[in-house]
Amino acid sequence: MSILGWILGRRLANQEQSQRKIGVFEGVPAMGLDGLGSSAYGPEAALTILIPLGAAGLGYIGPIMGAIVGLLAVLYLSYRQTIAAYPGNGGAYIVSRENLGRNASLLAAAALMVDYVLNVAVGISAGVGALVSALPSLHAYTLWLCLGILLLVTVVNLRGTLDAGRLFALPTYLFVASFLAILAIGVSKTLASGGQPVPAIPPPPLQQPSETVSLLLLMHAFASGCTAMTGVEAVSNGMTAFKDPPVRHGRRTLAAICLILGLLLGGIAFLSARYRIGAMDQEKDGYQSVLSQLAHAVVGDGVFYYVAIGSLLCVLALSANTSFVDFPRLCRMVAEDGYLPKPFAMVGRRLVFSIGILYLASSTGLLLVVFGGITDHLIPLFAIGAFLTFTLSQTGMVMHWVRALRTTKDTSRTGNQMHLAINAFGGIVTALALIVIVVAKFREGAWITVIVIPVVILLLRLVRRYYDQLEASLREPGKVDLSSTEPPVVLVVTQQWNKMADKALSFAFHLSEDVIAVHVARLSGEESDEERAIRGRWSQDVEAPARAAGLRPPRLLLLNADYRLMYEPLLKEIKALRGEFDGRTIAVLLPEVVPPNWWQYMLHTQRARRLHAKLLEFGGSDIVIISMPWYIEEPKIEAAR
Repeated sequence: MSILGWILGRRLANQEQSQRKIGVFEGVPAMGLDGLGSSAYGPEAALTILIPLGAAGLGYIGPIMGAIVGLLAVLYLSYRQTIAAYPGNGGAYIVSRENLGRNASLLAAAALMVDYVLNVAVGISAGVGALVSALPSLHAYTLWLCLGILLLVTVVNLRGTLDAGRLFALPTYLFVASFLAILAIGVSKTLASGGQPVPAIPPPPLQQPSETVSLLLLMHAFASGCTAMTGVEAVSNGMTAFKDPPVRHGRRTLAAICLILGLLLGGIAFLSARYRIGAMDQEKDGYQSVLSQLAHAVVGDGVFYYVAIGSLLCVLALSANTSFVDFPRLCRMVAEDGYLPKPFAMVGRRLVFSIGILYLASSTGLLLVVFGGITDHLIPLFAIGAFLTFTLSQTGMVMHWVRALRTTKDTSRTGNQMHLAINAFGGIVTALALIVIVVAKFREGAWITVIVIPVVILLLRLVRRYYDQLEASLREPGKVDLSSTEPPVVLVVTQQWNKMADKALSFAFHLSEDVIAVHVARLSGEESDEERAIRGRWSQDVEAPARAAGLRPPRLLLLNADYRLMYEPLLKEIKALRGEFDGRTIAVLLPEVVPPNWWQYMLHTQRARRLHAKLLEFGGSDIVIISMPWYIEEPKIEAAR
């Protein structure tokens, strides 16, 4: 097996597609890591905004997280309906395209693409932040750790969604069990102490108040906390990954993700207020995440703490997996509609859309480098794309149910009216949340996202415009034009007279009687011994046999490469031949050596390939390029008798 095969696994056949589908057990790690991992940085992002309020800010974290959990419940009910209505893939792009039109679908696609890239960057940076909390000595290596984890997640997803789901199941379920246990222990201690638990390890003291509470500050905290809800749409976007029946597996996966996420958000908010845990500056030494402080306060500094934090690190770092599952599928749908390059729709060796995975990895790597792998720098850009797609998806579903009410019988009207009410309420709530997020985060950097999304839409339209122009130029009505069937003028490019040139000239005579051999070299102004030798051999070895066979002898052109660029004199000669053979096709035949081993390519100049590229760039409908391969056979060594 090759190195690539060892890393990515064997190439899978098309008929193995059904065996690569996932169920609920793999679905939660594959599509829920984003949502579950956001429970770590969502509450912390809200607490970061509340830092200026000091201890008083902890009194507001409960209501803020309560509002977010309520919004999560609305989204669960809404996407549960979307999954049933669009079991093939019910993401915002498809729902918007089918119900709101092309412009809305492009807006959804652009928002999702931006959100997926940010999700990977934020998830990985938050995971490294958790690691640095436990091991502060690694703080200086934050960016390199982020890039290393990105590489790991990329390779695993190139192996396939099923492999990723199974590999990430252990850290996912270990994280859920660990932190639900910590929350349960913390709640028990809080109730037993009358609401004033004694921390096993006291958290760092809260800073003194520097501001008073304001509506804008609370809106800002709510907007930052809403990052905890990104990833809820992942199940509806990735329905094609589920085994049959997909609706049942998709709904159960969505229910498990939302239930666990709701319990985590509510428990973290409750215990943070009781244990007096606030956010810390991630860029300063001694930084500890909110969940690290919470685990310290509840269970101390023992083995349980390190198991929980280790699982948290894995889940946060691997939460990028959700985007790696859904982003390539989104790109495939957009590419099939002609708004992304066609390679995005091609299935790779492991039945995944490899181009989309590699593009997501490279974009995220660039983002991590630009922002230094710091979560707080990335959070302001986050959640706008997610809530924009939430709103578009719910609005599209409203139009879906309105259309259904017009066509269905009275017996099903009540059910459709209920579905309409749920999606309408979800659309209104998510739209209001989107407005709050944009207003609250705009000055912190959200303006970048507001600008990037229209730029992405413009690029998508430019791609579609190119494909439309290409199709228009290729589609010509009518019958095949056979009015001009004159043989081409064949131009044989030779480097020296040998068997390869002999084969090329012999083939050229099969195509046309007008054959011209071109030899490009660094020639002096006067005829050299080399030129005289070439012309002498040409007369003896080519012209004489051609006359004897009753063929018109081919013309020999010796072209001088003044500046050592072999293609320049060749292109000039083609221009001259166009004038000489007006309207005739010019076929350029390029002999090329094909070595048997990859390393032997380095021993050749690749002159033919460079000429091929320049001829393609030179262009013209009258130019045809023919490659004439010459295969080198490895010598056979017979055993001595």
